[in-house]
Amino acid sequence: MFVLISYSILILLELIFAISLCIYTLSLFWSSIMGSPYVPTKKKELINFLKEARIKKGQIFLELGCGDGRVVKTAVKEYAAKGIGIDINPTLIFWAKFIAKLTKVSGIEFKVQNIFKTDVSKADFIYLFLMPKLLEKLKTKFEEESKKNAVIISHGFKILGWEKYNYKTIVNKPFPTYYYKLRS
Repeated sequence: MFVLISYSILILLELIFAISLCIYTLSLFWSSIMGSPYVPTKKKELINFLKEARIKKGQIFLELGCGDGRVVKTAVKEYAAKGIGIDINPTLIFWAKFIAKLTKVSGIEFKVQNIFKTDVSKADFIYLFLMPKLLEKLKTKFEEESKKNAVIISHGFKILGWEKYNYKTIVNKPFPTYYYKLRS
């Protein structure tokens, strides 16, 4: 009898693992279809480019396409910013909330939302690690909706046509980081 119960529990655990793996894989596929795949940023890189941003206590740091939220969590933890993490992928948002709670980082709001419907007007910093086609589509939104002196940080890819707004670039391999200010 004990062997039968142990075997049943083992089968159940394997089934739960397989279903979880399928859900996670489908959610990553969903992110890719919607515009950008989930690619986590290395801790050393994000600490470096956040330091260069010169974030001050209480400023609003918005991360569009936040994935697991590691960049916005670091901005909140290290610089006492108010954080907002947006992603289309509910699995990654669930994970970001879980990790933030586990590590006791508060002051962040995570939302499952289409980035084109996100209010960017109050953000002091907007961080992006998105594909070039998606960046191109977002340019008009930022030009029309971002607040005066907002800094847009694009990790990985230039925002084409914004060369005159680029005031700083950190050259790293494999991904450089670009800082833009539309209105001063």
